[in-house]
Amino acid sequence: MDIREMEIFLTVAELRHFGRASQACNLSPSALTRTIQRLEEEVEQPLFLRDNRTVTLSAAGERFRSYARLALQEWQTFRASSKSEQSVAGTLSIYASITAVYSLLPQLLESYREKFPEVQLELRTGAAEQAVSQVQSGEIDLAVAALPDRQRSRIEFLPIVTIPLVFIALKRQLAPSDWLVDGHLDLARAPLVLPQTGLSRRRLDLWLKEQRITPNITSEVSGNEAIIAMVRLGCGVGIVPELVLEKSPFRDEVAILADAPVLEPYVVGLCTSKRTLQRPSVQAFWRLAEERSKTPALPG
Repeated sequence: MDIREMEIFLTVAELRHFGRASQACNLSPSALTRTIQRLEEEVEQPLFLRDNRTVTLSAAGERFRSYARLALQEWQTFRASSKSEQSVAGTLSIYASITAVYSLLPQLLESYREKFPEVQLELRTGAAEQAVSQVQSGEIDLAVAALPDRQRSRIEFLPIVTIPLVFIALKRQLAPSDWLVDGHLDLARAPLVLPQTGLSRRRLDLWLKEQRITPNITSEVSGNEAIIAMVRLGCGVGIVPELVLEKSPFRDEVAILADAPVLEPYVVGLCTSKRTLQRPSVQAFWRLAEERSKTPALPG
């Protein structure tokens, strides 16, 4: 079993298709099949379950995928550390929400690209609440994430910017009388559009519990951008980080509610595993972010 074989296995595991994987690996279908068969002989278990239509990982394949990822990361770390300190190369994968890509990363990525052109950058976007789990699973090297309420032992976090959490509503719907009590937003009356999971949901749930309020939840969605879209449709009051609202194409159609509860703000920054932070390409990005975090010109 060698590094190349594990790379081929991971390609098949990602694409779930032997034909496409053979093209991606620049191998003939028969050569790729023989590689997988050799791995299965060494593991002494099938790694894939195959029929005429689908390819899925077996239980052993799922375990082997975790092993192969860690082995490749260790190999990349070894190769990088064996080069001179001045040479930063290899790959760097980053996960961030669309808002973070537009607001927090552009100048940082540009500076990194200029200083370390040999590094192959990979940028993935998705829901902000998935950022830490992407790092923990080894799917990604670095992620832009909100600082968790409780620190995790194997995760390093670099704060960059503090962002308030705000309640928003459609402008033409602002604070109808049946949403208010003594001039303040009543979360037991106002229809709420909330994130299914994540830090803002946990903070709101804690506040509601402390106030002994049963909320009027009309919709639960995934992603802050989706909350703003639902509020724009008139579905109710939403809660989002203020920076997400500032970057939203709907920012002129919704407004922040002034007489709403005040929740603890987000602290947003980079996160990575302690193991991954040892790689030179990751360390270089981390150092650039540390330098920029000391500059007051950052958004927020």
